[in-house]
Amino acid sequence: MRLDQLLDHTGLSVLDHLEREVTIPVVDGVQAQGDLIVIPAAMVGTVTENIWARWTPVPPQGADLLRSTNGANPHTLVGEACHWTTAVNDNLALAVALVRNTEPAYLIHPEHGGTGIAPGRWVVRRQRELGIHGRRTKPLYVHD
Repeated sequence: MRLDQLLDHTGLSVLDHLEREVTIPVVDGVQAQGDLIVIPAAMVGTVTENIWARWTPVPPQGADLLRSTNGANPHTLVGEACHWTTAVNDNLALAVALVRNTEPAYLIHPEHGGTGIAPGRWVVRRQRELGIHGRRTKPLYVHD
């Protein structure tokens, strides 16, 4: 799928500097988009869904997985055969969602464009800064 087709389908937008006629690659492995990383769930056995997790279908306009602290630049998950939950157990406290999809799904970001996620089960984590010499009194999460 091309970026312009995905944007037309969802009603989302990206910044003007991005080429809209580019084909979005669908990746079946670890990938990053800005401050998010998408990891095959089998690679992160310590991340599980809570027993009360409810898997929600991704709506046609998408679901924001992460939005910066000032409310701008969301990472939006889109996909017709895709479900997600935020009820996640992660001993590192970095997982923002679990995603399962039977067809390609996509992450859209205004500055980064789109990335394709192959069918499967995925852990979506955010980036955390460790501070000076890896020590920090509280986590500092990175936001685009």
